[in-house]
Amino acid sequence: MSKNEKTIVGISIGDLNGIGSEVVLKTFQDSRMLEFCTPVIFASVKLMSFFKKTYGLDMSLHGIDSLNNIVHKKINVLNVWKEPVDIEFGKEDPKIGAYAVKSLQAATAALKDDSIDVLVTAPINKSNVQSDTFNFPGHTDYLAQELRGNSLMLMISEDLKVGLLTDHVAVKDVPATITRELIEKKINTIHKTLIEDFGIVKPKIAVLGINPHNGDNGVIGNEDDTLLKPTLDNIRNNGKIVMGPYAADSFFGSGNYKHFDVVIASYHDQGLIPFKTLSFGKGVNYTAGLNRIRTSPDHGTAYDVAGKNVANADSFKEAVFAAIHIFRKRNNYKVFSENPLRTNRKKPAPKKNS
Repeated sequence: MSKNEKTIVGISIGDLNGIGSEVVLKTFQDSRMLEFCTPVIFASVKLMSFFKKTYGLDMSLHGIDSLNNIVHKKINVLNVWKEPVDIEFGKEDPKIGAYAVKSLQAATAALKDDSIDVLVTAPINKSNVQSDTFNFPGHTDYLAQELRGNSLMLMISEDLKVGLLTDHVAVKDVPATITRELIEKKINTIHKTLIEDFGIVKPKIAVLGINPHNGDNGVIGNEDDTLLKPTLDNIRNNGKIVMGPYAADSFFGSGNYKHFDVVIASYHDQGLIPFKTLSFGKGVNYTAGLNRIRTSPDHGTAYDVAGKNVANADSFKEAVFAAIHIFRKRNNYKVFSENPLRTNRKKPAPKKNS
């Protein structure tokens, strides 16, 4: 926690031709946000001033050239670059992708050395950020390399949490990617996260099947019977409340998800389609399992509406609040776990005989 007990939120600006700058600025246009945190945008103050003017926003930006110059109760913009950047809203451009990477790398470095407390990432275009020096499917994979721990994509909203066994993996490669070791690692990561980051003492976890109808006794596939079920049995024998596998097609529509603290899907669309259907605009992507905290909104660059001043900032705002909340929960857990209540209290002295 920062010295004045206000969380310092680092923000990577994402794809400059998308809606990232718009949702970031609209989030902090509300001055009340500065009562909860101190934002630091990793970009260029000249460029952010251009975006502010483009969207007609009435707000002040504080440009800094060093993280030592962060000012609380201001919207800080760290100058990661100073040269002018040509913006063409809605256009996929590798040059713009390079600036998204510069912002992300600078923000991640600040996260690692504790210059910021948490990281919130605006959306990138996974295609135009690729280069000889940056070759990752997305934020999660890059942060997994840079930070410590076992990363896991966890989508969170007020009423639903969905984790993934596999995330940015082609559907054809999913069955071969899911192993006993992977299942155990992901469930252990989620179990630990729910306790330490969300304060859930005895997490209840649901797991969705790999194949339709859990394979229908091998008619559609045997991975659920030969791999998933025995692995879950073993995890249950170790004391965790893990139920399933459940057939994914009816699990959300029936409302069964409401009985669990988290639902673990086998692959990306199996989990994210129902999550975004139920929570779109209010959902947050949290990279669980790492030694630092990163969240992001549940949407992409939205090139189709970029620059039109119609983007909804709710999900980005929720991502900021989620990062702050998780940061405080995790710190509280560390305090309580490192300083347990004393059980060996001094016994009262025996009464003297009169």
